[in-house]
Amino acid sequence: MGSYRLADGRPLDIGPGDEGRLRWRSDDGRTGALAPAAHGAWTSTLGWTGRADGHRVRLDCAHDRLRFDGMPGQRVRTIQRDTRFRGSGVELAGRLTLPPGEGRVPLVVLLHGAEHDSALQRYSLQREFANAGIATFVYDKRGTGASGGRYTQDYLTLAVDAVHALDEARRLGGARIGRVGYQGGSQGGWVAPLAARIAPVDFVVVGFGLAVSPLEEDREAIGFDLRRAGFGDDAAAMAGAMAIADATAALIDSGFAEGYERLAAVKARYAQAPWYPSVRGNFTWYLLGNDADTIRRDAPGLVRGVPAHYDPMPVLRGLDTPQLWALGGEDRDAPPGETLRRLAALQRAGKPIVRAVFARADHGLYEFETAADGERVSTRQPDGYFRLMADFILGKTLQPRYGEAAVCASAACAGG
Repeated sequence: MGSYRLADGRPLDIGPGDEGRLRWRSDDGRTGALAPAAHGAWTSTLGWTGRADGHRVRLDCAHDRLRFDGMPGQRVRTIQRDTRFRGSGVELAGRLTLPPGEGRVPLVVLLHGAEHDSALQRYSLQREFANAGIATFVYDKRGTGASGGRYTQDYLTLAVDAVHALDEARRLGGARIGRVGYQGGSQGGWVAPLAARIAPVDFVVVGFGLAVSPLEEDREAIGFDLRRAGFGDDAAAMAGAMAIADATAALIDSGFAEGYERLAAVKARYAQAPWYPSVRGNFTWYLLGNDADTIRRDAPGLVRGVPAHYDPMPVLRGLDTPQLWALGGEDRDAPPGETLRRLAALQRAGKPIVRAVFARADHGLYEFETAADGERVSTRQPDGYFRLMADFILGKTLQPRYGEAAVCASAACAGG
């Protein structure tokens, strides 16, 4: 596993996949799962579809070489430094990956979403950014992987951990470290600006994050669900769905101590409505799909520490750090509508914010196919997404477009 450079100059990442497989990724967003085949070859399937895509990889680990569709490639000899460091009252496990050479390079610290997985094991960006000339620090969030402490989603605690991670990365990188900043996806989009407000940095990159609260996210996601199912113009359906969102919000606000009767009442009232099966949201799907005893037992651990009413706007209004926000136009978990409106208002107020929307991307900035049962199956990330992030971190002049996404970098494109 590692980052490679093909003979024609293209970067290629080989990392861990699911169930003993590997996964390849290209900087244009294409990806495939690799399964072992005959004579030491690996065959690829498209994205997460399980459908053969015709790509083949042959690895020569003894000589740090591979062939991708017959094209030779050489492993990039990045420099890795593993470490253990103190976060906010806990010991965390991290890794700095430096590009080859001795010159100064920008540093990006990767911040988690809400997942429980080990970032050290799973985050391919730690290798991909390094292959693009960017020092990258990744660490296991408290309570995950090799890090100590108890898992939490408290944004302030996580932001303070991020500040400690940046300090450790600077220590490890020494004189090679130039400009510094954060990249945070999903929940990391709340944490990264907060960390930058605590201790100034040179840039912040937010991918598929939000400028609204978690409860506002849930409501907006439910509205997106209904519009996607064809009920967007049905005022009664929208009112009923928002009544459900109000009931689930009250349950969350109580710490799952009360509100079960209200939730049961709205479920009984709307369960036979044609739009009801389309209600998903971010929290609400779980609360609709489980009984009261299961919710009382399990839900507090699932959302431990989540500040449901956290308003990110005071932090964003006070932040003068250049920010890149890359969002998915088809994001059903974190619909970008209100976030885009708020970011545009910040741009008009003079904040150094760049926005880009990849119109066909879902959460995680993944394009997808829709299966017969209506579920989405990821195929790839959008062309231009990685290069946009890398150019921003490197301090390059941004292109007008990256793939299908237009870049809005000033108040001139932010509307009135």
